[in-house]
Formats: sequence, structure tokens, C-alpha cells
Amino acid sequence: MMGDYKPFKDLKVIELASVLAGPSVGMFFAELGAKVIKVENSKTNGDVTRSWKLASEDKGHPYSAYYSSVNWGKESWMLDLKERADHDKLMKEVMSADILISNFRPSSAIKLGLSVKDLQAVNPKLIYGEILGFRGEKRLAYDVVLQAECGFISINGAAPGKESKWPLAIIDLFAAHQLKEGILLALWERERSGKAAHVTTSLFESGLANLSNQATNWLMANHIPKPMGSLHPNIAPYGETFSCKDGKQIILAVGSDSQFSALCDCINNSKLSNDKRFSDNQSRLNHRKDLYEELEPAFKKENREHLMNKFIEHAVPAGAIRNIKEVFDLTEAQELLIKEQKEGKSLTTVSGNAFRLEF
Repeated sequence: MMGDYKPFKDLKVIELASVLAGPSVGMFFAELGAKVIKVENSKTNGDVTRSWKLASEDKGHPYSAYYSSVNWGKESWMLDLKERADHDKLMKEVMSADILISNFRPSSAIKLGLSVKDLQAVNPKLIYGEILGFRGEKRLAYDVVLQAECGFISINGAAPGKESKWPLAIIDLFAAHQLKEGILLALWERERSGKAAHVTTSLFESGLANLSNQATNWLMANHIPKPMGSLHPNIAPYGETFSCKDGKQIILAVGSDSQFSALCDCINNSKLSNDKRFSDNQSRLNHRKDLYEELEPAFKKENREHLMNKFIEHAVPAGAIRNIKEVFDLTEAQELLIKEQKEGKSLTTVSGNAFRLEF
């Protein structure tokens, strides 16, 4: 995605992290040119996600598709950090490193002599980035646990009693973005003042920070959000899903009265926008079920592609619901793919950097 732009080509990053959150931060720097050394535990055959394989994956392959998603562009070192020789090898790299990423428990880091105090004593300019589970709590922190603790599961699913976790490790990804942003600020500060920072975030705090409007619906309106499937609590028709004549699906995201009027024109039912039940957003929310029943027949009469072309032409926010194969058949998705040879095997994943820079 970033082409030949490698702003971090002179940086050395050491990754003492596993699974998803920390490694995705490491891959961000690798994609932008940094030398990233991923240290894996030789006693456990490396990062645990190497073995997180689908039933359809090659059992003999050195790493899983899951592992591949966040470990592009790195050197992988198998070390036992409890062994003096391996520990010394790491410390030699720490002396010239710019950034270290860790998701050790603080007590484990201290036992291994790898706490921020230990490492900044060796390298005072080292930026130490750390992802915790819960601050001040000694408990295992897996994504689904955090989705529960942060309220995400309570608002996700088809209906109350049918709650569900998100199908991505979304809290891990939120934490990765928080740590990445903190490290970038630390790099900027080190450039200005020469001071190195200890950057920390927790999975719990990262989850809370991303509750966004669902948080303020409670904080300002005393509304406890409930699972609504894909429906939006504040807007209608937003999240309503319709099956078309060809069996393919469309989801709507109509956020204004003018967009609703355009939708009605596209489905040849302009009278609907003048119906008092649907004249404004709050009315549509109050009559959401009736609105769905009025809209549904029009979708069943047309194929998805035909309707989507009309919606796009008339600026009606709508999306074709695609499976992952259909997504990666798109030219735009192909442009985000990155590949490499790693341990004698090919690795294909999606770039973690979806931004473009023009100077």
C-alpha cells in the first residue's frame, strides 16, 4: 500500500509479544521499513498462534494463516530467554534498538530481567511499548473475556438472549492501535527532547475507549444498549438487511430524510417518503417494523447488482453483503495484499496500513 515509502528504514524494533495485539504493532513498523526482530519462545515452538490452524490447513506448515496475518516482514528468532546465552543475545540487540514491544505480564518481565527499568538502563533511548490485559489485576486476558468485560458482547447479537462476540479479536486490534499511536508520539518526543518513554495501554482501557456512541447513549441518555443485530439504535433504516431476487443481500445505512426519499424513488415507491409514519428519522425509528415490511417487497423484485447500481447513482448509502472470497475478488482488495517467502513457505496477508500519503 505504501509502495517505496519506508520512513522507518533506520529503526530497529524488538517484538517480545505474541498472538495478535503486539505483533500487529510490530508488523506496522515492518511494513514501513523498520527492521523488526520477533523473539519467540523456543521451548513452546514459538508464538502459540503458529499452531492455531483451521481444520483445512496443512499440519506440516511452519505457521498458520492466523500467525501469518500479523507477522509479515519480520525476522523470527527462536530463543529461550531463561538461558543465559539467549538472554545475552537479546540484550545485545536491545543496546541498539529504538522500540521494544512487550505483552509480558509485568511480574514475568521482572523475573526475566526485561522490565522497562532493566532495558532502559541498558539503552536509555529505548521506547518501551507494553500491552497489559487489566491494569493492576492478575488475571488472564483473552479477547473474548475483554469483549464480555467491556460490554461488547452485551450489545452484539441478534437480540437479548442471543448475545454474541464479534468474529474478530477486536479488543486486541483496538489495543494495537492505541499502542501504535502512543509509540509514534514517543518517537516524536524523543526527536524533540531526546527523552525515551514507557508507553502502556491495556486491553480493558482500549475496549472502553472504543465504545464511542454506545457509551454516550448511556452516559448522556441513560440508555443501556441491547443487542439489535445490525440495526442502529439511533437511525432507521440503518442496518436493515434485505434479500434480493437472486438471493443476494443488501444492507441499508440511510442516515437522513433526503437519503430516505432517494431510496423510495429508487424502489419506485415515492409515496412512502410522504407517509407520516416515516416522515422523519424518529418516526421511522418508532415504526421500524412497519417500515421494513413496506420496503421488503421491492428488494425481492430486483437482482442485487441492478439495485446497487441505482443506489450508488442516487447516493443512497447501501452495501452488498459479500463473503470473504467475494471481498478479495475485488481489485481494491487485491491492491492491499502483501506477500513474502518466510521459512521456505509463501505468506500472503492484508496490509495493516490502509492509508495513503501524498507529499
